[in-house]
Amino acid sequence: MAVDSALSSPLGPPACEKDAKALQFIEEMTRNADSVQERVLTEILSRNSQTEYLRRFKLNGATDRDTFKSKLPVITYEDLQPEIQRIANGDRSAILSAHPISEFLTSSGTSAGERKLMPTIKEELDRRQLLYSLLMPVMNLYVSGLDKGKGLYFLFVKSETRTPGGLLARPVLTSYYKSDHFKTRPYDPYNVYTSPNEAILCPDSFQSMYTQMLCGLQERQQVLRVGAVFASGLLRAIRFLQLNWQQLTYDIETGALNQKITDPSLRECMAKILKPNPALAEFVRQECSKDSWEGIITRIWPNTKYLDVIVTGAMAQYIPTLDYYSGGLPLACTMYASSECYFGLNLNPMCKPSEVSYTIMPNMAHFEFLPHEPNSAGFTRDSPPKLVDLVDVEVGKEYELVITTYAGLCRYRVGDILRVSGFHNSAPQFHFVRRKNVLLSIDSDKTDEAELQKAVENASQLLRGFNTNVVEYTSYADTKTIPGHYVIYWELLVKDSGNSPSDEVLNQCCLAMEESLNSVYRQGRVADNSIGPLEIRVVKSGTFEELMDYAISRGASINQYKVPRCVNFTPIMELLDSRVVSAHFSPVLPHWNPERRR
Repeated sequence: MAVDSALSSPLGPPACEKDAKALQFIEEMTRNADSVQERVLTEILSRNSQTEYLRRFKLNGATDRDTFKSKLPVITYEDLQPEIQRIANGDRSAILSAHPISEFLTSSGTSAGERKLMPTIKEELDRRQLLYSLLMPVMNLYVSGLDKGKGLYFLFVKSETRTPGGLLARPVLTSYYKSDHFKTRPYDPYNVYTSPNEAILCPDSFQSMYTQMLCGLQERQQVLRVGAVFASGLLRAIRFLQLNWQQLTYDIETGALNQKITDPSLRECMAKILKPNPALAEFVRQECSKDSWEGIITRIWPNTKYLDVIVTGAMAQYIPTLDYYSGGLPLACTMYASSECYFGLNLNPMCKPSEVSYTIMPNMAHFEFLPHEPNSAGFTRDSPPKLVDLVDVEVGKEYELVITTYAGLCRYRVGDILRVSGFHNSAPQFHFVRRKNVLLSIDSDKTDEAELQKAVENASQLLRGFNTNVVEYTSYADTKTIPGHYVIYWELLVKDSGNSPSDEVLNQCCLAMEESLNSVYRQGRVADNSIGPLEIRVVKSGTFEELMDYAISRGASINQYKVPRCVNFTPIMELLDSRVVSAHFSPVLPHWNPERRR
């Protein structure tokens, strides 16, 4: 389609007129980032001026930045928890937002072991949809012909619950997939999925994955891109194919759907899609029965141009495995978002994973940045931090993201550490460094040092009857297995060798650790099958002294040396693994149910 030259973009030649308008919007927002930010803050503060929260800090209707910064404190989730609990319990007064809270979005971050509840309002769906609408126009600048086929995306809804006051509480993507924005989205040739809505919206993860994979295999020649939200999710889909290809090929050959698919709307939907195809079944059977699965994605879906998955932050650990299964296809990271807010997009989505930078879209919320000083003592209410506005950040420096949203979060610390990599017009671009304080992560779980310490302490109680205690420990997230799992290295002091703990006791220690971890971890184990059983590897006595000797030989100070509570440096892991005397796994699933504790 010819595009009006007046709509051409500095980002590149748009694929169609609709793309041209989207690219023009990106240019307008990023060129005028500071004035857009001022407008956003004015809108938020004026519409919420009569809320209990803003009145508490005596803004008196002021909407300027200086008053906002001088009167409102920088806060964490724990600071807001009393207000959030009141809303959850049914208080419908204007506590945080003048607009009614429509639901809670459950964060993958936790507070006291439970998912954080992020209040949201209906219009936030429009804002999220707007950011989604910008992704393909940018991608079309780098990859042509995406309107000539489909995307095989493994997308899932997760369990939801209601708060005591009756509001839904669910993950942000579940909220989006169940919304009319997604379910009744207009046809867009650049955004067609192989998975029908019925498969994506099926709450049973096996039935959902099975039918999405079946549809992807049926349309293997049509697939131009393969994706999931996180890299770990795509690898779970590959593992699912390894375990279920025989039944899947039987369904393709006969045109009859597996009886394990019991969801009525899904069976009805699949009856229209599934037709006998013995030739396709034989092809898939031959590929999946080969000894090597290297390049399996391009072997089965030969027209795939890229993988669309998040591989930044903790997900970077999955890159080598994705490269193995895809034959080194490009990995596209397209957007940066969280339960609290959608932030921005990657304007160069086909860059190397290590070079991914996200451009913050200034219309999404009001953004401030807390300079990140890893060794600083922090700040108090008496010595508040000096936050930097969006356009005033400096290239090369690291910051913690602080947001003020239309839904009523004010100067809220998200917990993401970002490094400024450059600017697009006047809008900064950020490299995601890490989540603050996160030690271990396999999927959407986030375990910090304090939580790991508590889990070790709880598990070690089981050793007391054997006059044994844990001398030292460390950990790592093992992503070579699918799904990945936590590995904990223990050095034990056994005071009575005739009464040392048995394998069964150490297996129970694994379970005790899992029972101590947060609800997001336990949901990943029980409901989502996204995390494997926790493993404890017992190492020889003296192993952690060797670890210290190694660190000192590399320049660490003997006076300041602390045992790292998480390791990922290959020589250290090789040293630890060479000293393992026994390995133990959690024997059963930990306790989890979707109901929140009251």
